Amino acid sequence: MLQRDDDKLVFTVSELAGAVRFTLEERFPMVWVEGELSNLRAPGSGHWYFTLKDDRAQLRCAMFANRNRFVRFKPRDGMKVILRGRVSLYEARGDFQLLADHLELSGEGALRAAFDALKRTLSDEGLFAETRKRPLPDFPTHLAVISSRSGAALRDVVSVLRRRCPSMRVTLLPVSVQGKDAEAQILEALDRVTDWPAEFGAEPDVVLLTRGGGSLEDLWAFNLESVARGVAVPPIRMVSAIGQETTFTIAAFFADVRAPTPSAGAELIAPNMRDWLRRAARLTLSLYSHWRHTLSMRRQGLYQVARRLTHPGRALQQRMQRLDDVERQLIAATQARIGRAHNDTTLLQTRLRQFHPQREIAHARAALHRAEHSLARTVKTRVEAARLGAAAVSRALNAVSPLATLGRGYAIVTAPAPLSERWGTPIVSIADTAKGDTVVAHLDDGSLTCVVQDIEPNAG
Repeated sequence: MLQRDDDKLVFTVSELAGAVRFTLEERFPMVWVEGELSNLRAPGSGHWYFTLKDDRAQLRCAMFANRNRFVRFKPRDGMKVILRGRVSLYEARGDFQLLADHLELSGEGALRAAFDALKRTLSDEGLFAETRKRPLPDFPTHLAVISSRSGAALRDVVSVLRRRCPSMRVTLLPVSVQGKDAEAQILEALDRVTDWPAEFGAEPDVVLLTRGGGSLEDLWAFNLESVARGVAVPPIRMVSAIGQETTFTIAAFFADVRAPTPSAGAELIAPNMRDWLRRAARLTLSLYSHWRHTLSMRRQGLYQVARRLTHPGRALQQRMQRLDDVERQLIAATQARIGRAHNDTTLLQTRLRQFHPQREIAHARAALHRAEHSLARTVKTRVEAARLGAAAVSRALNAVSPLATLGRGYAIVTAPAPLSERWGTPIVSIADTAKGDTVVAHLDDGSLTCVVQDIEPNAG
């Protein structure tokens, strides 16, 4: 898109086509359109191209192969149909078109609405719950088929049963599968299944309700509420195989199992006897091999046991001989043990005599006496030496003692002694006293208390 000088917006063709396509797809995301088919083309690609028209307009339409394979009828020009799709624009040609993803005949619209309404009602009642479903038996022997006698569905079912399980008994309850008589006949067949007649023999293990494909209107008998509720009544397990893979009916929701096709329903019910026979053959061969191996092992074991078996008399003789050997070995071992014990005792007695405590006590007593004599001599010598030393020290002390000086007529002058002491402070200088002081003169035989009357220092 360009912006011109005159403020005009100019689109390219592809830009405008893309913008229109985007607008159409946003405005009409999904629509339903009714009209008449014309100009139908189906090229090799598998896509369908056609025109949908009415008396006043027409639309180009395309339905791609991944969607048209679900259409249950073959479209032709002139058919009146209802189409569901989205509006678009084919930009390469500038064509306005509808891209369809669902196509049905015009008359099916009301039937589809009725189908959806009944389905919602029954679902709300809980009748479609999985807890109501019952598993199919593994090995059914009797199958009841409710279907048309002349329909292709019955032929498909019989073909599958002959191939997979030819021994299975099949009872056909023929009914009309479409039209005005279908409802009554299907209900009557369901009543027979519920109350199985005695003349029919043993009751079936499974019931298969089946028919081939068709339009919604063709299958409408199986969308009736009466038929759907009738499917849920029989006590026998029910399999629904109606229409094709994409076909759903109300009766199928009531059945215990829904199969996509009649052939698939028969395969679900009938076990593949060939597979079971092959499996049984393998199991039989495996069992035979196992028992043959087991028998061989047992035979070998029995042979080994037989070889080990001997006559009781010979076994007793061997045991007696063995007992004599053991007795002889026991006596020899006991005597050897006693001899070793005697030698050990003699050795211990010799070592005990060598280390008897009496000898040790005598040696200790002699050593003690020697120690006592040595200690006495040492103490006496030490005391004498101490006495002599003390005498020498006493003489030396007396030589320098002031008391010895007192004996020669001298005196020691001190200050008066305190009450707790014998001697006061010595006065060694005239500076230590004053006139009038009291002093004490200590003599050899006593002391004199004197008063200082005069102090005369020594001449120069």
